[in-house]
Amino acid sequence: MRIAIAGANGRMGRMLIEAVLNSSDLQLTVALDHVGADSIGLDAGAFLGKNTGVIISDDLTLLANADCLIDFTRPEGTMNHLQACVTHHCKLVIGTTGFSAEEKERIALAAQKTAIVFAPNMSVGVNVALRLVEMAAKLMNQGFDAEVFEAHHRHKVDAPSGTALAMGEAVAKAWDVNLNDVADWTRHGETGAREDGRIGFSVVRGGDIIGDHTVFFCGDGERIEITHRSSSRTTYAQGSLRAVRYLAHKETGLYSMQDVLGA
Repeated sequence: MRIAIAGANGRMGRMLIEAVLNSSDLQLTVALDHVGADSIGLDAGAFLGKNTGVIISDDLTLLANADCLIDFTRPEGTMNHLQACVTHHCKLVIGTTGFSAEEKERIALAAQKTAIVFAPNMSVGVNVALRLVEMAAKLMNQGFDAEVFEAHHRHKVDAPSGTALAMGEAVAKAWDVNLNDVADWTRHGETGAREDGRIGFSVVRGGDIIGDHTVFFCGDGERIEITHRSSSRTTYAQGSLRAVRYLAHKETGLYSMQDVLGA
């Protein structure tokens, strides 16, 4: 498959470029960055000391030369790429987070015209943890309080993280409630005693933390913690390539990493 990478000069973009170049079955054909980026005109492999022949560009018509775009950028960028992918019949793997409900609806509509894997976290381990969280929540739907903790690097701009929200959604689904109806996003001052059935969120931003997530199920005299910690963005890159391969024989449809993993 011919692969395009969005945000080619970012931390995740570079990791994805390296992963594609090291793969035996995928070919890097397009590297994109935003208009005015310093990377425009550079070889996509320059940071590795390699000459790939793929020049970083802001020209979205180049997506006609790719079978699938991998996008870990920002919601506004992904929305632009989404329309271009539909226009140029390019499949899409979306790892971007922070979308509004309206933007998610636009992704779902685009999936009627091209194949899309859309997941808040491409890590195989995180998606296993999500399944474990849902299983645990079904068994601990009474007498346990649920809390979601996440920590990321100081440059992350959305909070809670998409993965933390997915974990909260997994608990809410198991409890047959709407997350927005039971979520406690912040606590400050005299909040009073904790209410039953609420799902709390805690956020840390600092340093170069790649991503830590824990769901606590706290009962009287005991608690269960389901934790995933990322020590390298490589896990996101390899999961993304797995998603790309899953789309190889898909023409349309919206898929999750649970679909990719066959969970």
